[in-house]
Amino acid sequence: MSVRVFVVDDHKLVRSGVRAEIGDVVRIVGEAATVTEAIERIPAVDPDVVLLDVHLPDGGGLAVLDAVVPLCPDIRFLALSVSDTAEDVIAMIRAGAHGYVTKAISGADLGEAIRRVHAGDAYFSPMLAGFVLSAFRGAAPAGLEPELDQLTRRERDVIRLVAAGYTYKEVGVRLSISARTVETHAAAVMRKLKLSNRRELTRWATHRRLI
Repeated sequence: MSVRVFVVDDHKLVRSGVRAEIGDVVRIVGEAATVTEAIERIPAVDPDVVLLDVHLPDGGGLAVLDAVVPLCPDIRFLALSVSDTAEDVIAMIRAGAHGYVTKAISGADLGEAIRRVHAGDAYFSPMLAGFVLSAFRGAAPAGLEPELDQLTRRERDVIRLVAAGYTYKEVGVRLSISARTVETHAAAVMRKLKLSNRRELTRWATHRRLI
């Protein structure tokens, strides 16, 4: 019996590509483009494995994990992202993902990753495995920024969008919060990171590949 897979990604082209690459070896039972859609649809479909993008317009993969894992503990989550930063990898695993692969993965390898995760194993792109091993041995993995530990998940969502050039109002719409709340989060981030303005914030985020 085919593994039942749900795909969460805000790019239609990526979702279509996943279907084309692995649709003959797994059963795609649903898809979502936003956090809100994912939280609504995943429990209703009850897939075996969810392919979950890390950065989504309205909160990110972490928000999906936070909402769905407690409700559906038997569903396995495999992060599929363009990001290969240690911070993203470790955050997703700590939140409940069972593996993490980058979008550079081949269709055959993605099918194998899904099979392994469904079978109860953890699966990581080879270049990412060291991050996880280091983190769970208690050592700070190479590339993980200590400053990020100061920030809440919401602050991290805000910093990515603000640094990407969105106005506070646009960020608020994407995260379903008010522009004033976005401004409060941005001010808190700049205070914690000892930054003076949005230009410095953008430079800081870009240097750490958060956008």
